[in-house]
Amino acid sequence: QVQLVESGGGLVQAGGSLRLSCAASGRTFSNAAMAWFRQVPGKEREFVAGISWNIPNYYADSVKGRFTISRDNAKNTVYLQMNSLKPEDTAVYYCAAGAVAAMWGRQYRRPNEYDYWGQGTQVTVSS
Repeated sequence: QVQLVESGGGLVQAGGSLRLSCAASGRTFSNAAMAWFRQVPGKEREFVAGISWNIPNYYADSVKGRFTISRDNAKNTVYLQMNSLKPEDTAVYYCAAGAVAAMWGRQYRRPNEYDYWGQGTQVTVSS
């Protein structure tokens, strides 16, 4: 059974940092697209950052320069380093993974392009 388990969320002051982790089990995702999304109540799930084996990492404009996505294939884990956090970054953050190998040169920014999801971890940034 495939599972994605996020951790690392919490409460932080504006300007602070957090690192989220997403540990995968049940299969490896070294060739699949993986990503972080976030969601606040009443809004659609929003793309934050994506990583694939064959293209540079890619980000939403709202987090570019502040967030960094990375992966450790040996640990089957994806990370999201979040720096210079703002109150508007407050959300539940979700890890996502595709079921098949990512296509060459393609970015995956829509939730329906992912097959596996974690349960989410809350990030709250106070002003």
